[in-house]
Amino acid sequence: MKRSRFSEAQIIGILKEHQAGMSAPDLCRKHGISDATFYNWRRKYGGMEVADAKRLKALEAENTKLKKMLAEQMMDVATLKEMLG
Repeated sequence: MKRSRFSEAQIIGILKEHQAGMSAPDLCRKHGISDATFYNWRRKYGGMEVADAKRLKALEAENTKLKKMLAEQMMDVATLKEMLG
C-alpha cells in the first residue's frame, strides 16, 4: 500500500482549513492533492482531532495483527483435524 506524503496531523490541519471556510478546490491546489484524495480524507478523518487519528491508526494495526493470529489458529485447527480424521 502506498504511503501518504502527509501525516495524520497535516491531514487534519488541511481539513480544519476547509472547516474555517476555504473552498475544497483551493485547498487541493494549495497542497497539491486531488479532489478525490481530499474527499477521502474528509470521509475518514472528518471531525477528528490528532489524538483520535493516532488512536485510530493504533486500533487498525492491532486489528490487522489479531486477524493474522486468527487465520494462523484456524489453519492450525484445520491441520489437526486433518491429521486426526
